[in-house]
Amino acid sequence: MLISQVRKEDGSIAVAVRSPSEMARAVKGAESVYALAMEAANAGKSLKEVIDARGVGDEIDLEKAYAEGRLLSPITHPDPAHLHLTGTGLTHLGSAATRDAMHKKTTEAAEETLTDSMKMFRMGIEGGKPKPGETGVQPEWFYKGNGTSAVAPGHALVSPAFAEDGGEEPEMAGIYVISDKGVPYRIGFAVANEFSDHKTERVNYLWLAHSKLRQASFGPEIRIGMAPEDIRGTSRILRGGKVLWEKPFLSGEANMSHSFANLEHHHFKYELFRAPGDVHVHMFGTATLSFGDGIRTEKGDIFEIEAAGFGLALRNPLAIAGDNEITIHQL
Repeated sequence: MLISQVRKEDGSIAVAVRSPSEMARAVKGAESVYALAMEAANAGKSLKEVIDARGVGDEIDLEKAYAEGRLLSPITHPDPAHLHLTGTGLTHLGSAATRDAMHKKTTEAAEETLTDSMKMFRMGIEGGKPKPGETGVQPEWFYKGNGTSAVAPGHALVSPAFAEDGGEEPEMAGIYVISDKGVPYRIGFAVANEFSDHKTERVNYLWLAHSKLRQASFGPEIRIGMAPEDIRGTSRILRGGKVLWEKPFLSGEANMSHSFANLEHHHFKYELFRAPGDVHVHMFGTATLSFGDGIRTEKGDIFEIEAAGFGLALRNPLAIAGDNEITIHQL
């Protein structure tokens, strides 16, 4: 089942559900995906049980809503500060090659010398999929922002004026709510664009945090339940209505050095991330970047990311913010 949110003409939210081959229908009496998910988490029910109990009504044309700019992020929080955008890196087989090329030392160290990226990747290969009852190695982790940084499908991803680059990262994101008792519950998975500044990151891996602290987009739909073992998608950039760059990407545990369970454990082990009522959008990394192929994005480029079984493609144009001089004032 796929679930999404549409802004109605009166400003309220319609929650839409469908199977991949069917027209979406509105969930009766649903205020938001967040409200449904919290109801399920607090009642100890599945989200499908809560939806089935309410029933569905009118058909919703998601493509039409998309074209009209009325698709919302597939989950939002009434207070955006309580939605967390986070992620992990070096989690996919093949991802180290792209990262290592970005971080190549200008001094040309000996070939047998492993970079920190390669060391982290090797740790994941050796300990990222622990046996039941064991704890695996922790991954690289980063923070992107809160709900104010979440951009709805179809809307512009804005690169800061100080950024060196604004590039896509096609990823899967896990979507979670925290129950009133502080227990994390997974809704499902969605396609995500973990928008980053790869040029800044390339200077030094210690600038990774700076490169990640910006907007991201996910959706338009959440696939309820666990993700398939093997996920195959396509990432492309359109410029002037034509495809500038296109490449397949792989995700799912069959193509990863870490299990989803291990990545989830190392995120939610922190009490900070188990605050009742919070929403988490946790992105699981990628091995495919246009930047790695020498592409330099421009204002007006359109990012398009899709994966079979995850609903509508995620599309966002690129915008560049104007200069905004920051002055610190003394109280």
